[in-house]
Amino acid sequence: MRIMRFPALGETDLLVPLHDGLFEQPLWRTFLARLRSATGMAGVALAISGTDRATFVDGAVDEEEITDLLSANSHLRAGRVYAQTELDTSVGTWQGDIRLIQVREDSGLSAQLILTDAQPISAATASLLASLAPHMEVVLRNFAAIERERARADLSEGVIARMNFGWISLDRQCRIVDCNPPAERVLRLSGLLRRGPYDRLVPASPAVDRELAGLVARCAADPGLRPHAVTLSHDPWIDLLVAPVRLAGMGAGGSAVALIYLRGDRSSQADRHEQLCDLFQLTASEARLAWSMAQGMSIAEAAQEHGLTIETARYYSKKIYAKTGARGQSDLVRHILTSVLALA
Repeated sequence: MRIMRFPALGETDLLVPLHDGLFEQPLWRTFLARLRSATGMAGVALAISGTDRATFVDGAVDEEEITDLLSANSHLRAGRVYAQTELDTSVGTWQGDIRLIQVREDSGLSAQLILTDAQPISAATASLLASLAPHMEVVLRNFAAIERERARADLSEGVIARMNFGWISLDRQCRIVDCNPPAERVLRLSGLLRRGPYDRLVPASPAVDRELAGLVARCAADPGLRPHAVTLSHDPWIDLLVAPVRLAGMGAGGSAVALIYLRGDRSSQADRHEQLCDLFQLTASEARLAWSMAQGMSIAEAAQEHGLTIETARYYSKKIYAKTGARGQSDLVRHILTSVLALA
């Protein structure tokens, strides 16, 4: 039997890498390497179990065998060190000795720390595992919290992507400093904005190009400038909000002076008309008028757009307000543009 002397757990050799392992890639690489070195084990593994299982290993240990071992021993008591004689090792081709400890977290996650060696594992090694258990519980709680926040962030990012919001930061020469993926898709696919020579942001419309260049110059000269809106297209609807950069560190050594918030509609007007019919039970004529009014047209302008008389447009608008619950055009704009249509 190998007799090992371990450093006090107050030292940094194991505890700091155990806690810092949440931020390594692969996770817990340093902790597992140091644990194997301190104990002299042939292999060590740390598994996180929940709806899925992730296993991190160091040394002569097989991830699939660890997965099979944990599946065969799914009812272990938390905080107790188990010896090989107490485990079902009928799965796999286990050789030598095993020590295993498990901790659990309120969300249902559990963590298992496993040591394997060709020689019998000492009581001192088992004691070390027991001493690590409280720290593993803290690490598991932090891991669960990080995973919850990551899931929320992924969901939020998905919603933002569905709404097709994007941003682009520009320097004084209207060159792109940075942008997020939805904005990059607009640059690549819309034809209304593109990357020009030297990464300059180039609108398809020369008039918009001049307007944008003027706004960027004003943002550079006046960081307190109020945001200005620019319309690129009505079908599909794409518009911009140009504002001075007020966040430090927006890429490229602080060279960005203007930030463009971009909202691009994924759907054509025809698609939006059909969606309004589905959402509010509007007729096709009502849906066409409602969408035009939601884009800021007056009843008279919308009537002319769709070849209607003012009287007919007013009749349709009353039906639209009744079906959508809107109390006026501004309320109608809010109902439509903040409905689930923004995700469609």
